[in-house]
Amino acid sequence: CGTMTNSSEFKLSQSPEDGITAVKFGPNSSQFLLVSSWDCTVRLHDVTGNTQRVKYTHAGPVLDCAFQDMTHAWSGGLDNTVKLYDLNSEQEIMVGTHEAAVRCVEFCPEVNVMVTGSWDQTVKLWDPRTPCNAGSFPQPERVYTMAVSGDRLIVGTAGRRVLVWDLRNMGYVQQRRESSLKYQTRCIRAFPNKQAYVLSSIEGRVAVEYLDPNPEVQKKKYAFKCHRLKDNGVELIYPVNAIAFHNVHNTFATGGSDGFVNIWDPFNKKRLCQFHRYPTSIASLAFSMDGSMIAIASSYMYEQEDIAHPADEIYIRNVTDAETKPKSS
Repeated sequence: CGTMTNSSEFKLSQSPEDGITAVKFGPNSSQFLLVSSWDCTVRLHDVTGNTQRVKYTHAGPVLDCAFQDMTHAWSGGLDNTVKLYDLNSEQEIMVGTHEAAVRCVEFCPEVNVMVTGSWDQTVKLWDPRTPCNAGSFPQPERVYTMAVSGDRLIVGTAGRRVLVWDLRNMGYVQQRRESSLKYQTRCIRAFPNKQAYVLSSIEGRVAVEYLDPNPEVQKKKYAFKCHRLKDNGVELIYPVNAIAFHNVHNTFATGGSDGFVNIWDPFNKKRLCQFHRYPTSIASLAFSMDGSMIAIASSYMYEQEDIAHPADEIYIRNVTDAETKPKSS
């Protein structure tokens, strides 16, 4: 599918003026996309009309954002604050703070709780009803990435640690793990079927890991190389910055600093598809809930320091079953 014409994709207008940190589709429609950026904004885009509906700001770069529901967005970043924004009334509430940058923001619908992870080595829970803090939980290191899987929370920290928490009972850590990859963890996302998660590293590699600690189940885990390019016989290895799951098929997309997006079938351990090369690093990816679209943030991540680079863009691409559905053997 790498040769498909561009009729299946378009660029969002009014994309951020600096690096894009996260793109997230709304929970029950493919119409709305939330976008956070180093330009200190969170934007709500109407994808269908290609218009920007709402924009609000933080006092510093915003590192992540998440929908609580269609009308409420949460966000956090380098200003150490956690904000809740009502997208209808355009009212904001500063719900609380961390002692360092807020790196991750996720909503858990099953427990109705917002979760933030920070470089201050804590995860905090927030009750969206009040809204107020509902507990602070120490992690072994700075939080780099988080994923919600049903009522469980998977936390990836510095030092290649992975922790599995039960959001209904945060009294103790359910599982303490180490990444099976040798290099720093960049992204973790959970399978929609809640049995496993995918973890990527800064060194062109992805691991598929199972949550059930039973040794028989653990035998199924595997890792593979990706986002590597040959240049004059030299292998160039790129960070895998982004992972997004297709909610219907349990397949997933990865995005790397090589500018490529790949779609993988984890059941047959095959690549289903690679799109054309985007202008610069893929910083974030998101499938719409129904799996009909993927949002692709093409945004330079300063891997080679401050050099001239393409503009930060968000592409919305329509995807088909041929690109996202596992092949029946």
